[in-house]
Amino acid sequence: MFFDDTCRARNLVRSAATTVLKKAPWGLMLLLSVVIYGSHAPLLTLCKDNGKIPFSASSVVVLIELTKLALSLVFLLIWDWKQLRLSVSWQHAAPFALSALLYAANNNLVVHMQLFMDPSTYQVLSNLKIGSTALLYSMFLRQRLTPRKWAALSLLTAAGVLYTYGGLQDVQRSPASAMELHITPVGLLLISVYCLISGLSAVYTEVTLKAQDLPLNLQNLFLYFFGVLLNVAIHLLSASATGYLEGFSSWVVLVIVSQALNGLIMSVVMKHSNNITRLFVISSSVMVNALLSVLLFSLHLTAFFFLSVLLIGLAVHLYYGVR
Repeated sequence: MFFDDTCRARNLVRSAATTVLKKAPWGLMLLLSVVIYGSHAPLLTLCKDNGKIPFSASSVVVLIELTKLALSLVFLLIWDWKQLRLSVSWQHAAPFALSALLYAANNNLVVHMQLFMDPSTYQVLSNLKIGSTALLYSMFLRQRLTPRKWAALSLLTAAGVLYTYGGLQDVQRSPASAMELHITPVGLLLISVYCLISGLSAVYTEVTLKAQDLPLNLQNLFLYFFGVLLNVAIHLLSASATGYLEGFSSWVVLVIVSQALNGLIMSVVMKHSNNITRLFVISSSVMVNALLSVLLFSLHLTAFFFLSVLLIGLAVHLYYGVR
C-alpha cells in the first residue's frame, strides 16, 4: 500500500508540474500583452517633439499592419507549413475583410471624435466599450454571463473610468490650467458608435477565428492583408503634409513592433480564449501605465489609482475566482 501511495503521489506531482508548464507560456503571453498595452501611451509621449506628434499617424498604422502581416507569414512558414496543402478558397479570406474594415473605421473615428470632445472625456467614456463588448459577446457567441460576472465587468468599467479621470496627477501643473471635461451632442453620438463598433469588431473577429478550422497564422495573414490594403488607402486619402517616415525615431519603431506583437497576441487570445480575457488584460494594463508614468514623467499616483486597482482585483475575483 505504501508503494501504491508513493506512486500515486508522484503521478499527482507530475500532473501538477505538467499543468504548470502548459499554463506558463499562456500566462507569460498575457503578461507581455499587459505590459505592451500599459506602455503604449508613455511610448507615444516619448515620441513627441515639443509636445506634438512629429510623424504621420496613418503611416504608423500602415507599418504596424505590415509588420503583423510579415510576422504572420514567417510564423506560418515556420510552424504551419505542413498545413499549407489545405484547400483554401476566397470564402475563407472574405470574412476577414469586414474585420479589417471595422477596425479601420474605429481607428479613424477616434481621430474625428477629438473635434467634439476633449481627450480626457474620450478616455473616460471609451471605457464603456467594456460593456458593449461583453453584451455583444454574450449575444453572438451565446455565452450567458451570470449576474456575478456582469457585476465584475461593471467593476472593471468603473476602475477604468476612475483611473482615466484622475489616477495620475502632475503636481507641476496648476489646478487652474487643468483642462475641463466637455463633450457636444455629436460627441456623445460618436462615442456611442465608437463603443458599439469596438465591441462588434472584436466579437466578430473572435467568431470568425473560431468558426474556421484553419491555422491561426493563416487567418492572421488574411486579416492583416485586408488591414494593409484599407490603411494604405486611408493614408493616401488623408493627404498628410508630413512625409511618410518623417519624424520617426527609435521610440516610434518600438511602438510599431510592440503594437504588431500585441495584435498577434490578441489573435491568440480570441482564438483560444475569448474577448472577456482581452478586456481584463486591457484593464490590468493601467498598473503598468501608472508605473511608467511615475518613473518617466514624475507623475504622482492619486487615491483614484489605488481605488482602480482595488476594483480590478475585485473584478478578477468575482469573474474567475468565485465558484
